[in-house]
Amino acid sequence: MVIRVYIASSSGSTAIKKKQQDVLGFLEANKIGFEEKDIAANEENRKWMRENVPENSRPATGYPLPPQIFNESQYRGDYDAFFEARENNAVYAFLGLKAPPGSKEAEAQAKQQA
Repeated sequence: MVIRVYIASSSGSTAIKKKQQDVLGFLEANKIGFEEKDIAANEENRKWMRENVPENSRPATGYPLPPQIFNESQYRGDYDAFFEARENNAVYAFLGLKAPPGSKEAEAQAKQQA
């Protein structure tokens, strides 16, 4: 299972750049394997991302903006969904991954099941 983060390497928006860096930095810091898919430099990546973001997750106007997060081809969410999952110590569940033993998320899951 590969986490794919769709980003725009040449975005003029500092807000988008910060969000992308936040997601990528978190994944790197937690040693979660991922692939960066650049929609600015690769038309196929852009087309694939736009076609695979579910209808109910798209903005009312325009196209979905990066970063968009997938587990293989399964849509997991955008930056706002990622941020909320991180605030709730539920990033691994958000990504569709098993939380590593000893992590806050694994401990929280164990408490819920007890």
